Amino acid sequence: MSNRTVYIVDDNTEFLQSAAWWLQGAGFDVETFDDPKEALEGLQAPRADACLLLDVRMPGMSGLEVHEHLRQRGITLPVIYMTGHGDVPLAVEAMRKGAVTFIEKPFADEALESALALAFTPREMPAPPPPPAPEAPSSAETAFAQRMARLTAREREVIDWVVKGKLNKVIADILGISIKTVELHRKNAMVKLEARTVIDLTRLMVTGKVS
Repeated sequence: MSNRTVYIVDDNTEFLQSAAWWLQGAGFDVETFDDPKEALEGLQAPRADACLLLDVRMPGMSGLEVHEHLRQRGITLPVIYMTGHGDVPLAVEAMRKGAVTFIEKPFADEALESALALAFTPREMPAPPPPPAPEAPSSAETAFAQRMARLTAREREVIDWVVKGKLNKVIADILGISIKTVELHRKNAMVKLEARTVIDLTRLMVTGKVS
């Protein structure tokens, strides 16, 4: 039996069964919950080497609320958020709550594998702090800065509003430009930032790093 456990919270029973079957085949121990309140009861003492696959939208209690309850109890499981809606503001909030990453359903096996690899990356104990010194940017931060430098001022304005969850029509009204112009700037910015989806864009802008 694997030492690694994946807890899944999702109100879709069919998805739970499918995901559990895949994860067990990949060698993980799996525990599933189709009700967020039951999940909170079941996660009072989670295993040490575990992560949580958490659906964003569920009846009665959202994934964000489940996560917040766990945090208040001092339970710091690595969390991978799942959604079938591509809701950008929720993605932003999830990342700010400390989510490892955010994936859209239905997701490819490769996307789940990558997310789990991040979730199970060992967390090292912090070493004693060295004397204050200027921090050199990491390669991931440098790559992010290089991509951002490709953007025009208008493209940066547009993606800032996209990450805030504004629709193209609303962005056009705010900036006083046409919807087609917004679409063009948005497309160009996505290409320059090498973001395939809005979720990729959101993750990039929130973390300030290239994953």
